[in-house]
Amino acid sequence: MPDKNPTTLAADDRSMIISRLIDAPRELVFEAWTDPKHLSQWWGPNGFSTTTSAFDMRVGGVWRFVMHGPDGRDYENRITFDAIKRPQRLEYHHDRGDDAEPVLFRTTVTFEEAGGKTKLTMHAVFPSKEERDRVIREYGAEEGGHQTVGRLAAYLGALSAVGAEKPVFTITRIFDAPRAVVWKVHSDVAYLSKWWGPKGFTWLKGTLDFKPGGTFHYGMRGPTGQEMWGKFNYRQIVPQEKIIFINSFSDAAGNTTRAPFAEDWPLEVLNTVIFTERNGKTMLAMSGTPINATKAELARFEAMKPSMNQGFSGTFEQLDAYLAEMRG
Repeated sequence: MPDKNPTTLAADDRSMIISRLIDAPRELVFEAWTDPKHLSQWWGPNGFSTTTSAFDMRVGGVWRFVMHGPDGRDYENRITFDAIKRPQRLEYHHDRGDDAEPVLFRTTVTFEEAGGKTKLTMHAVFPSKEERDRVIREYGAEEGGHQTVGRLAAYLGALSAVGAEKPVFTITRIFDAPRAVVWKVHSDVAYLSKWWGPKGFTWLKGTLDFKPGGTFHYGMRGPTGQEMWGKFNYRQIVPQEKIIFINSFSDAAGNTTRAPFAEDWPLEVLNTVIFTERNGKTMLAMSGTPINATKAELARFEAMKPSMNQGFSGTFEQLDAYLAEMRG
């Protein structure tokens, strides 16, 4: 299948272009780019969070923000908006200004209607080929751009399902395996038993009925000996492209239960997983948001995002290792 999330470095020797087809209406995609309440949910590569100190959405207006890296480092940023044409195009430039990161480039973001979906294209132009290559080398700009757009796609998937008032958790990961293989290890319990679950947990047993309306029920034992059970109820499955499911804790019989670690954890979380193949590798973008939750449960979910990021990162590390074994 064609690559839906390509990068082009050859348009000219100063450019980097990232394009992706996003399963959301153009107005919603544009809004996600132009409202700080949305930007804080998805902006930045995997593991990053963003705090906005100033946001003036007009030509000549400035967006000042700090990106908090998973290593604890903060990255000061300043963007100035040069052109705004809703919902077709944004143009802005990133400059050094004050104590901001020493990165200079101009970006044009276009939003093209595509049958209810949106073709998003980011075209960044640097002062020179050397500067472009430096930013890719030192800041991981190419990979970071793909992860950022992957988080946007996952966030919009959850937003479309539950509405803008709900907190959304997103995480992306690149796996060194074709999409068909990454899909396979998500759709067969014999493979899921080899990698699914937090680090330090061992698999007890599981059953999988991989179809819309079907269930994945699994049990694990933690490092202190406690048992933990959970289940997925699948809502939508698009082969090799998307899985939507409701995740909850359960007992050994498969009955939905409260979380063993907190009574105010949401009873059910709606998840969307998007699979995109790029250059023989697979980008997995996952989002989750509570459904039918109280205010206390929504607040708990928001507060637990760092822990969720750590937990899913560990799970995906296990998947990465298992895929390496399969290659071997």
